[in-house]
This record gives sequence, structure tokens and C-alpha cells, in this order.
Amino acid sequence: MSKPKNRAEELLDELIKGKTAEELIGQEGLLKQLTKSLVERAMQGEMTHHLGYEKHASSGNNSGNSRNGKSSKKLKGDFGTIDLEIPRDRNGSFEPQIIQKGQSRFTGFDDKIISMYSRGMTTREISEHLKASTNLHRKTWLRNVLMIFLQSGTVSIR
Repeated sequence: MSKPKNRAEELLDELIKGKTAEELIGQEGLLKQLTKSLVERAMQGEMTHHLGYEKHASSGNNSGNSRNGKSSKKLKGDFGTIDLEIPRDRNGSFEPQIIQKGQSRFTGFDDKIISMYSRGMTTREISEHLKASTNLHRKTWLRNVLMIFLQSGTVSIR
């Protein structure tokens, strides 16, 4: 009897169905697109943690700081070069942790993405994996980043 698939495995199967190796890991392949999406969503979660309120939440009105568009950044890694959109805040005090200011290289993230999907991890296990692999130990930061993934359907709660 085979183990039932979790939501992440089902989504991954759907994404890779009928794709060639080039479409998966090539110059503009799925792995590169997933890396870009996951990093940008993680930074959105970081911004929410930094500001203390969700995007478009009324609690952010007159809070003294708010989202203020995005800036671009080229990031080199195992996946090639990707163009990221880094969220900004009005006060200029936001400093992303997953991709820090001045950082231009990011290696090993492909393996982290694959490992999260393939292991069928729970949210607690993903949190522990992120802590171990990124040296980020702030529980609320991890919760906000994970919530971005959960809301997008990228990771399912088990």
C-alpha cells in the first residue's frame, strides 16, 4: 500500500507533468521560477513581520510606516540569475533576512525547495528546516513567512 500524497506533492506532480528536463531545470525552467516566487513571497512575509500588519490592513493606516513599492535586484545562484522584486517601506528601515542587503549570491536554495516538497514536511518541520538552513531564529518571522506559503497553497497544513 502506497503512502497517500500530501498537497505539496500533488501540486508538484501537476507542475512537472509532461515537462522536459529543460522546462524543469533549464535557463527559464520551473525551478528558477519557483525559486523567484518563493524568495519574493518570503520577503513579503518578512515585510509583514517588520511592519506588524498585513498588506491592505486598516491597522496600517497612520502607523508611521507602510509599504512603499519595490526595488529590483539581480541574484545569482544554482538556478542562474533571477531578477527579484524587493519590497520597500516608507521609512527605509526594512532589511530582508532571507536575501540581505548587498547580497548578490544565493546558493543551495534549490535543494531547500526540493527538500521541503519531497519530504512532505509539516509546518513545524518546515520552520525547523528554515531555521537550520538560513540561521533565522525569530519565531514570528518564520510564522509570517510560512503563512504566505500556506495562503498561496504552496504548503499544506498537516
